[in-house]
Amino acid sequence: MISHSARNGFLQSTRILVAVLTAALSTSPVLRAEEPPAGQETLRSELRRLIGEARDRVFPALVSIRVVTVRFYGGRELKGQSVGSGAIISPQGYVVTNAHVVSGGKKFICTLSDKREVEARLVGEDPMTDLALLQLDLSALDDPAHLPVASFGDSDALEIGDYVMAMGSPYALVRSVSLGIVSNTERVFAGGFGRDDVEEMQLEQGQRTGLFTRWIQHDAVISPGNSGGPLVNLQGEIVGVNELGSGTLSFAIPSKLAAEVAVALIADGEVTRSWVGLDFKPIQRTGLDDGVLVDSVVVDGPAGRAGVEAGDVLLRLDGDPTTVRFVEEVPLLLSRIAGRPLGSTLELTLRRGDEVLTRAVTTEKLTKDLGEERSFSAWGMTAREITEKLARDWRLESRRGALVTGIRRGGPGQLAEPPLEEGDVLLSIDGEPLADLTDLAARYERLMRPDDEPGDLLVAFDRRGRNQVTLLEPRIDDADEPPRELPKAWIGVATQPLLPRLASELGLGDLSGFRVTRVYAGTEAEKAGLEVGDVVLALDGQTLRPRGLQDAALMNRAIRGLEIGDVATLDLARGDRRLEVPVPLERTRLSKEEARRHDDNDFEISVRELTFFDRDEQRWAPEVRGVLIENVDPGGWAGLGGLRAGDLVLRIDGEPVRSLRSFRQAMAEVKKQQPERVVVVILRGVRTHFQYLEPDWTPTEWD
Repeated sequence: MISHSARNGFLQSTRILVAVLTAALSTSPVLRAEEPPAGQETLRSELRRLIGEARDRVFPALVSIRVVTVRFYGGRELKGQSVGSGAIISPQGYVVTNAHVVSGGKKFICTLSDKREVEARLVGEDPMTDLALLQLDLSALDDPAHLPVASFGDSDALEIGDYVMAMGSPYALVRSVSLGIVSNTERVFAGGFGRDDVEEMQLEQGQRTGLFTRWIQHDAVISPGNSGGPLVNLQGEIVGVNELGSGTLSFAIPSKLAAEVAVALIADGEVTRSWVGLDFKPIQRTGLDDGVLVDSVVVDGPAGRAGVEAGDVLLRLDGDPTTVRFVEEVPLLLSRIAGRPLGSTLELTLRRGDEVLTRAVTTEKLTKDLGEERSFSAWGMTAREITEKLARDWRLESRRGALVTGIRRGGPGQLAEPPLEEGDVLLSIDGEPLADLTDLAARYERLMRPDDEPGDLLVAFDRRGRNQVTLLEPRIDDADEPPRELPKAWIGVATQPLLPRLASELGLGDLSGFRVTRVYAGTEAEKAGLEVGDVVLALDGQTLRPRGLQDAALMNRAIRGLEIGDVATLDLARGDRRLEVPVPLERTRLSKEEARRHDDNDFEISVRELTFFDRDEQRWAPEVRGVLIENVDPGGWAGLGGLRAGDLVLRIDGEPVRSLRSFRQAMAEVKKQQPERVVVVILRGVRTHFQYLEPDWTPTEWD
């Protein structure tokens, strides 16, 4: 076994030797490219061996992570899917990954190296470092004692030029690896263009990350899906957790930080950090010789209350000299403060002008920036927990109530008098004050019981400092059957207005009427001999002369004024001929807008009955029966099983689906039996498909 120092020395010697040999090859008249010297081939073989051994130590512990997410937009709750990567780091099945991979996640499915799929639970996440920890359900494995595990290495030992491998699932392609070198071991994102203040990074709007991170910059390619995957050295150790990249510019969280966060998440489910409400700027361009510049102060934070001001120079922290000359040193100072016990007192020695001051600051808990968000569908809105940072940023007087984050168009919130808006803070309902989001959710559940008929709710809210009230009328979003028109007369053709200019271009002179664009199969119009290209000039002697595209429905309106079963006479122009064609009037066909629909909330799919016009557009024979899928939630059981909008459902678990009624019956039987797998046969385009849905009948927290 080669030691770490010996191996680094060997690699450095390898690089020098390769450079010397390359130079020699370029000038030697004897050696040719097709005949590499024995020494060079030996070096290649040794490097290949090192890469292979390192890869094989981590690859078995590599996992691909599929996440079912719940997010909120426009006052609605939206389910979806995302993918990422991770690595198993303990025999207990803990998997380290990025926080942005699991953000909004409600279900986590990990694909192991042997292609088995295992569900996992979220142990905890740390948005400030963009790290998270999952734990595999070991009860689902036959041999959990032989779970492959990867080990953390020492990221502090990395040097610029060291080889590293990025492993993961780019674009959901599992078990991939790319090779590169380390180009920076303490990358910090500053403002750019000569600025030296640390830039606040937000991977999710409103949530800061990277305050305590000095990233490993490398050029091993990572792509979407690689997030959370391990960065591995040639000893086969995890030295980083890949977070983001573009092209060959990639960044990983150092393993030293990742290991510390993982230990804290296993122990407490969160990372507890101290906070005093200060940001710092290095003194490189300030003209100062020592200390660190206090760049900003949260006015009502611990340091602000203790009298620290922006522009002060921090000289000593608890008596220890503190000088931050470069921006790369700022995260180290922030980590030093964050590592102090909660409630402990820090003694800050400051210089303000010519005066040296001492301030005692009591640390407080650093809380995450964003709180929980929930949907209140019967009220047509979403709302979020008010965190300490949110209250500060919005200049709210307290954390009481819940912040409205979205209003659904046409929903009760928008139709309230006056309407609710994004940014409103809900304070009370029917005179009862709201403590927080949890209180709001409990009140919603109590008011919206299925057996109750809630009337108008009196909602008090704050809008930019103004206390207002409104009346909100809840509405359960049951899918109402669309109204159907009374049957009226119809001729089985589709038409377009034919205006003089278009008629002239078609060689029809100055004709004006309605050009037939489609003759529907099996209709009386087809039997009467109507053809595509015919121009209808008059109906029962009444001239049809459209004045513009706004008159596109003129002919249909005239037909609907007649009686079903009568015979209408159409005056036609067919080329140079003029014809009178009698056509029996049929009853109108069901339109797509009038079709009955059904929403299945368990499988999160919306379907509707098949119409005459669907069959015509798709060229389906009359014997083709089923229901059309209109909408599929990507993160629902139907979406995860591969069903798509536009699919025609033919059978469910062997039972034919011939109508909306038979679809409802088949789904009711499925829910009664609660099988592990549901087989759905669909028609997609010209192909039939067998899709396997795998419902999880265990109640979840968002059901």
